Amino acid sequence: MNEIFERTSVRQFLDKEVTHEQAVQLMKAGMQAPSACNQQPWEFYLVKNKEILKQLSQCSPYAKMAADAPFAIVPCFRTEGMTAPAYVKIDMSNACENILLEAVSLKLGAVWLGICPDSQRVKAVGKVLNLPESLKAFAIILVGYPKEEPHAKNRYDESRIHGEYLK
Repeated sequence: MNEIFERTSVRQFLDKEVTHEQAVQLMKAGMQAPSACNQQPWEFYLVKNKEILKQLSQCSPYAKMAADAPFAIVPCFRTEGMTAPAYVKIDMSNACENILLEAVSLKLGAVWLGICPDSQRVKAVGKVLNLPESLKAFAIILVGYPKEEPHAKNRYDESRIHGEYLK
């Protein structure tokens, strides 16, 4: 699975629309993630409306590039009816990583913008999307065709590996 080694954060995109089929494939990837007790806490809001993207860009000091993105996925988590609520954020992280990897396989670029656990950001995104009280925003994932060819860095560091299988 080379997508793991090719994935990098892409923050600038071409003015080219992500297709419906690509969006569906990204959602399938997100929902394929493992979750504690199979609770699947996720709900996904898909945004291509430029005004809403602009509003999302103001929800975090690190989200400015959302205003120029062609498409955003806002993964949200349910706060009610969870079998293993302590693991919801881990489940959501799994779903987000799956989406990022699927974006690479579709020759798209993506970046994960942190929203949770910052309560002000969670509230701001919730207000923009008019989320019900039972849903909380977890992240904003911007997706599109990269403006420049992405180049992932090799992050392998043998000094961080311990145990019998090292040599």
